[in-house]
Amino acid sequence: MSAPDLPFDPATMPMGTLGERMGLVITEVTPDRIVGTMPVEGNQQPYGLLHGGASVVLAETLGSIGSALHAQTLGKLAVGVDINATHHRAARSGLVTGVATPLHRGRSAAAWDIVITDEDGKRVCTSRITCALVDGAQIGG
Repeated sequence: MSAPDLPFDPATMPMGTLGERMGLVITEVTPDRIVGTMPVEGNQQPYGLLHGGASVVLAETLGSIGSALHAQTLGKLAVGVDINATHHRAARSGLVTGVATPLHRGRSAAAWDIVITDEDGKRVCTSRITCALVDGAQIGG
């Protein structure tokens, strides 16, 4: 199944205000791999390093897209319930790239592993997200 065969195409969907402000770009979408980039510039903390929260935004976006793709196959929606991140090294410039791969895709939950690297391929952050898969009627109530 490729992205154009899906009810929505995550590669061309708007990132929403936060993702757009952070410069997130989705570069690859398959059921087994979601890839995106984000610039370090504009997403830094006061020391000039990539903000850890920015890494988490990238990770959550990629894992959520993967979970949403899986949820669609079940007629459900994906909502985040847990995310964690380990920051391994600083990124000071350029782009960081996140690659999300599935850890678990069940009927009621999906979990994704996200590895974020710098332009030299060095690991900046490792994250994991778990999403609950729910009926649309359960959201917003």
